[in-house]
Amino acid sequence: MAPGHVAYGLGAQYGLRITAETVAAWERGLALPTEYELTALAGVLWCAPGELLTAARSLREHRVSRDLAPDELAAEVGMATSAYLRMEESGRWRGNERQSAALSKTLGLTPADFVTATGRDEELAGLLRSAVTTRWQAYIRPVTKLVPLDRGRLQEALEQLHGDYQALMASTLSWNSTGTDRAGGTGEAGRAFLARIVPRFWEAADPRD
Repeated sequence: MAPGHVAYGLGAQYGLRITAETVAAWERGLALPTEYELTALAGVLWCAPGELLTAARSLREHRVSRDLAPDELAAEVGMATSAYLRMEESGRWRGNERQSAALSKTLGLTPADFVTATGRDEELAGLLRSAVTTRWQAYIRPVTKLVPLDRGRLQEALEQLHGDYQALMASTLSWNSTGTDRAGGTGEAGRAFLARIVPRFWEAADPRD
């Protein structure tokens, strides 16, 4: 179906005034449909809303991919719909441990999905950078509060990251002692490691390892 055909279907079946240009922008990822527009688009294309989401990241995208209404998810999690919607719209999850577990179970979230969907990636990155550059033991509790992961696995991941970072710094300093730019080389290697600190953490915490 060409964008014009899709736009016509949205108008004929759902009463939406959507142009072919808007549909094309959705296809290219230059614009995002509202929840109702996404549901209507799925209806026109004879598929589930989740099939139109390449990689859900936000709470809303995960919920829509599961074909759940806000009140349905709120009931599963155990909170008022209005309270859930405020969190979804702000991108900041404020639920307690039990509600977080229910959210992850209902939406089928991995620990990494949960952290991203609840808007905690940057906070986690900051804690991890501090953990690898100072005493990692001091960050077990703060990271545990953000990440729904077994404490033992989380502790092992922090210890591994800290060891990897310190080993990198030591080897870089040793290599630079031959006469190259010591400060510049060390800084570049350290920045590269810290820039990927979150994906490195998930790799270290992967239970399949």
